[in-house]
Amino acid sequence: MEIRKLRQLIRMVQHSGIMELDIHVAGEQVRIRRGAASALPPVLLAPPQTTITAPQLATVPASHSPAPAQQAQCSPMPGTCYLAPAPGAAPFARPGQQVQAGDTLCIIEAMKLMNAIEAERSGTLAAILVADGDAVQAGTPLFRID
Repeated sequence: MEIRKLRQLIRMVQHSGIMELDIHVAGEQVRIRRGAASALPPVLLAPPQTTITAPQLATVPASHSPAPAQQAQCSPMPGTCYLAPAPGAAPFARPGQQVQAGDTLCIIEAMKLMNAIEAERSGTLAAILVADGDAVQAGTPLFRID
């Protein structure tokens, strides 16, 4: 299925009241689930099947802005976020780990291209805000470095 059509389906799920969309077309299956990825059971994918989890949207009151030490590093592009260099490999970084500016924290796959996302500044990786394999949009918070 074309990435353009997948993006349209993801937007449709995000802006509607439905929690899950399952489509079967020409031998391909696409399942889009809305909600926290951690609340979902693990899914093993077979080649013609794809599962996409829509990212969670958080609202922050306009008067509240986090202190500079707690601002999140966000995704520069839409795509699929991978926290390790390969399936089953150790993650690039773990919460509590010291990172230096320029260290690779994850990879975002966009249009079959792998883009390394590097730490914008040095510090302690306080939190990883996405799960491995999550679909992210430009501006989606990925990490918090204190």
